[in-house]
This record gives sequence, structure tokens and C-alpha cells, in this order.
Amino acid sequence: MKKIVLSPSVMCADLVNLASSVKELEEIGIDTLHIDVIDGAFSPSMPLGIETIKRMREITKLDFDIHIMAMNNEYFIKEMLAIGVQNITFHYETSLHIDRYVRLIKDAGARAAIALNPGTSLSVLDAIIEELDMICLMLINPGFATNKNEKQVPYATQKITKLKHMIESKGLSTSIQVDGRVSLESIAELVYAGADNLVLGSTSLFIKENSLAENRRLVWEAVETGQTLGGQ
Repeated sequence: MKKIVLSPSVMCADLVNLASSVKELEEIGIDTLHIDVIDGAFSPSMPLGIETIKRMREITKLDFDIHIMAMNNEYFIKEMLAIGVQNITFHYETSLHIDRYVRLIKDAGARAAIALNPGTSLSVLDAIIEELDMICLMLINPGFATNKNEKQVPYATQKITKLKHMIESKGLSTSIQVDGRVSLESIAELVYAGADNLVLGSTSLFIKENSLAENRRLVWEAVETGQTLGGQ
């Protein structure tokens, strides 16, 4: 059974009290933080700056899963590597030199991943998939999560299943991360389709009416339902 990784999105935490939020995530057993690095040009949002991420690195040993949503990938990749992160994801749609970026990341000892916007075909992965540790499938348009009317694309599970078959046909163990409206209601079907890394936000781990611990329990229940459906 493939391990399911929970990746809480830091931008959904209490950004005014980040140190306390990170500590609380540690206390409920989270071992990875998903951190969006957005330049304001790729999408209309800039939740965290580089200096804030540096300070976060000083207060926790949790793995940092960096998701770069920017037009200048190489700059942010180098900045994140200097901070000491464990995984860096950059977007195919803004990349001129994909292989170079992957090599920069892996030569520094980090895991390399590519993110695909909802409308980007999986065929773009043909030449590079064997070099990747993870592929992130965006299930909403990136950077627009604050628009509560933005819904998960209807072909989400179909795309995950197709990617899983692509990975298995090549004999790879590449992780499939899903990002965007990963909710308590959708987690089971996403896991069943083949997702093994879940970016968790306001519709799952950070549901305001519940404690983080209660939300984490509900998330795992949904994960286990998906695994049971898939016979994992």
C-alpha cells in the first residue's frame, strides 16, 4: 500500500500567528508543510514572502513542500534551495528549461516535481516523467482558491487515473499530488483514482468549525475509505 502524504497548505493557516499554527500542526502528527510561493504575476496572490519562509525554516524541522507559482522559476528554485527545503514543484506552463530546473533541484538533494494546470495535457510529461519524484495535478486554477465559487474541475479523477496508468506503465513509483478543493467529500474518490499526496486547505484540514485534530481524523477516515474502494 502506497503511503498517503498529508500536505497542509500554510496559506490556510493563521498567517498572523504562523509559529503557533506550525506548532499545532506538529502536535497533531503532520510531517510536511505545503508552502505556496506566488509572485503576483502568475496568479493574483502573494501569501508568503521569502523572508517569512526563511523564518519558518528556523522554527520547525517539518519537511517543506514548496509549490512555485511564478514566472521566474530559476530564481525561486535557488532561493528555496538556499533555505533548505525537501521538495520543490514548479509549473510546466511557465518553464522554458524544464530539465535544467529538475537538475538544479535534484543536484541539491531535494525532490523535484512539476505541476500542471487543470487544462494542461499529461502528454507534456512524456520526455521528463522518469526524472520526476512527484507530479502535482491542479484541480482548480492555481492562485484562485480565495474565490469560494471556484470548483474542482469535473475531469479531476479521470486525469488522476490516466496519470496513474502512465506511471505504472513505465514501471515508476512517481507520487501523484492533488491540489485545489481537496475536500472531505472528495478525498476518497481522489485516493481511489490514484492520488497519494493531498494538499489540504479550507475544505478539509482547516475547516473552521472543527479543531485541527478533529479535521485530521476526518481526513484519515476519507483516505481509508478511498483505499478500501481501491482494494489497497
